[in-house]
Amino acid sequence: MNADILIIGGGVAGLSAAAMLSEQAKILVLEAEEQIGFHSSGRSATMLHYALGDRLVRELTLASRGFVEAPPEGFSDVPLGRRMPVLIHGREDEREALARLEADLAPFARLDRLDERGVHQLCPLLKTDAVCGLADRDGIRLDPHALLQGYLRMLRSAGGELVTGARAAEVEQIDGLWRVTTQKGDSFSAPILVNAAGAWADAVAGMAGVQPIGLRPLRRTIITFDAPAGIDLGHLPFAKTIADELYFAPESGRLFASPMDEVPSDAVDAQPDEYEVALAAFRMEERTIVKVDRIHSRWAGLRTFTADRHPVVGFAPDTERFFWLAGQGGFGLQTSPAMARIAASLITGGGRWPVDKVTAEELSPNRFVGQPA
Repeated sequence: MNADILIIGGGVAGLSAAAMLSEQAKILVLEAEEQIGFHSSGRSATMLHYALGDRLVRELTLASRGFVEAPPEGFSDVPLGRRMPVLIHGREDEREALARLEADLAPFARLDRLDERGVHQLCPLLKTDAVCGLADRDGIRLDPHALLQGYLRMLRSAGGELVTGARAAEVEQIDGLWRVTTQKGDSFSAPILVNAAGAWADAVAGMAGVQPIGLRPLRRTIITFDAPAGIDLGHLPFAKTIADELYFAPESGRLFASPMDEVPSDAVDAQPDEYEVALAAFRMEERTIVKVDRIHSRWAGLRTFTADRHPVVGFAPDTERFFWLAGQGGFGLQTSPAMARIAASLITGGGRWPVDKVTAEELSPNRFVGQPA
């Protein structure tokens, strides 16, 4: 089966790029699993907020917000998200760190500086040692299923295709065409190959004879448990410590929490480790009045980063028509509209650059040339 552009990876990176490219080219997406977004995109805390990453990540998030709030007509039958305030809370000894964070976030979000009373009004679950905070009342709790299905609908409406259960076994360039042969023996070809394979992106590059980037898959764990009786979950925020120690929020009639662990991992179907599960419960009890008596569910996902924790987007410097689209860490969903537009702009070489305050050079794989993979 032939296409103009072949994309390996049916997570949010690959599907969003496929959707944006599909009006200009025939697109074929190969997903190794039997469903889209299986490993990372479907296991995210799914918030759109700015207390994540650095300036570049925040610029990409800001540039994506308009798409989430007002997607193209026919993109989805349901909203892509709903408003949920974001609360960053701190103890007495964290006031200076909070002030620094406020300065970093101010260009991107309207923030309310909260005293002790304001913090506890917004989140009555916090212990009394939470005495300061920042509130972004315009945070958005994303619906990852709606976002992924919207991109898929956009792709298919333009004539593009998705093949699931198509794990790449061989990748080679023959007579100007990239040919991907799957473990089932099926072959697919296109002049341009987009590597959006997430934690497996370096492995795909290796099969193609392309210098790997040195991507680092890191496991993150989430647990769910009951909220205290009498708590109105509908008004709770997404709450995060100033340091990357804990976040929690309402989840389907319960609460979820993560210790914000970043455990090095191979590219695998990540499973929760008992230590990180216990750490999530411990940190929840350390910071809040909640007693985690019973864990109802637990899961883990891989967040894959480059060495500088910025995405890598662009054609490989060492191999023709091999395009990197990887390293979106824990911010893939909330930055996917902007990232997809950037990828489409670089691949087609046309149109206005989509994010004024982010340059192609900041994202280019050229920045890793000469570095050990």
